[in-house]
Amino acid sequence: MIEEIIEDLTTELSAEEGDKFNPALLASKVRTAYRAVKTARRYPGSYTEAMIERDMENYYSQIREIAMYDYNQTGAEGQTQYSQDGVSIHYVDRDSLFYGVLPIASRG
Repeated sequence: MIEEIIEDLTTELSAEEGDKFNPALLASKVRTAYRAVKTARRYPGSYTEAMIERDMENYYSQIREIAMYDYNQTGAEGQTQYSQDGVSIHYVDRDSLFYGVLPIASRG
């Protein structure tokens, strides 16, 4: 699934950004987003890697959106808004991108 997301975003971003597109950075952001969702799910020890992989397929959209968000935030980490020349940009809270990603097991 990670490779599929990288391929999808590469197609989209390389068309938009041209020479500014950084495929290595994108791949890193996708892998990081995948790990973040996997951590948020808190899989119990009884889950096998195959079970985890099947479950993670349900979060394709969230992983893709988190990776895109992180890629677009490169250089602006920690900013919540940006204004220049009368243009104002407000960023969504990254945590809101995890909507629907619920933990399976509690930490105790």
